Amino acid sequence: MERKKADQKKILLYAVMVLLLLVFQEVLGKVGKLVADLLPYERLDPYKAFAWVSVHHIAEMLIALAVIMILSKLLKVDFGFGLGDRKKGIKYVVVYTTIFAVVTLVSHILMLVNNALPVYDFPLNQKYILGTLGFQLFLSGPAEEILYRAIPITMLVYVLGKSVKVKWGITLEIIIASFLFAVAHMKWSLFPFTIEANYFQLFYAFILGSIQGKAYQDSQSIVYPMFMHSISNVLMVGTGYLFLLV
Repeated sequence: MERKKADQKKILLYAVMVLLLLVFQEVLGKVGKLVADLLPYERLDPYKAFAWVSVHHIAEMLIALAVIMILSKLLKVDFGFGLGDRKKGIKYVVVYTTIFAVVTLVSHILMLVNNALPVYDFPLNQKYILGTLGFQLFLSGPAEEILYRAIPITMLVYVLGKSVKVKWGITLEIIIASFLFAVAHMKWSLFPFTIEANYFQLFYAFILGSIQGKAYQDSQSIVYPMFMHSISNVLMVGTGYLFLLV
């Protein structure tokens, strides 16, 4: 009976942690927006193609890192900022990049054939190409992997006291973290209750989040998912630019 109560308590704490993670990520996203809105971009980036989102991600990342520092000291947990298993980590980056490069090329060829290449609301000149690709390379991976992979996966394992394997090497905490990552790509509100979502984007975020989450757990380092995330974004955005300019 006591063991059953202890298990029920852990499940309840797990559910509370999922809710807290959702709230934390949503609040951090809003704080990042507030900080980004404080700065003027008219001279540097009047189209707000890269400057605003760069400040937004920097603010998110700094706050998330501060939270990680506090939790690391209080709970004695490792969020994986070392190099971990280098062999596994490098293998993940190489294989993922190779496959993603092929998928990106094929998808853009199909978009070209169907006259459906991406359209941008900013000029494709040197400043905007370097600015947007710089954001994708240096900020998108580090900021989002810290917030949507390192923190949720680590804290969910901590609360339950173990990792819960589901199937194909994917764990419950990876699935939940990927779900939260997908939710971050939705526009929703409680009052009034509304949801706006691109279902392909949600599926895309969930799948890539799961792959990066597995890389995080298998390599025991957030460094490799950061590389994977940034490289995939650069490949996707950069290939779009290439097809439009050539």
